[in-house]
Amino acid sequence: MADFLAELSHPVRIQIPVRWGDMDAFQHVNNTVYFRYFESARIAYFEEMGIIEEELKIGPILAKTNCTFVAPLRFPDEVICTASVVEVMRDRFRMEYHAYSVERQQIAAKGGGLVVSYDYRTNTKVDLPAHWVSGIERLEKR
Repeated sequence: MADFLAELSHPVRIQIPVRWGDMDAFQHVNNTVYFRYFESARIAYFEEMGIIEEELKIGPILAKTNCTFVAPLRFPDEVICTASVVEVMRDRFRMEYHAYSVERQQIAAKGGGLVVSYDYRTNTKVDLPAHWVSGIERLEKR
């Protein structure tokens, strides 16, 4: 298992149990569940960046997301879901996610998301706050 974990290159990783109820009639994890895995990894990344705040004025908003399914997941298993920011722009950043099967020690899905800096008071996008950029740089070791 140590070799498998060493290959996970994204700076944020979480481990999530596959639940019986995550499976569909074909006995594999339903495709919608992968987006929940990615969401959990994205929020863990935001927490590591320090942008989850009580009073939300400027915050992240997901503009786009995608998933490529590589191998099925089944119960019982655990998923290691990783997240990374792969591109930073003026008012948004692009994330990448991977979902790995612990049981099979292989990738199950790859995904991505486009996250926009959003002012919830004016309902408009805004430039990325400086502390967001520095949080990303710290996590990505740039």
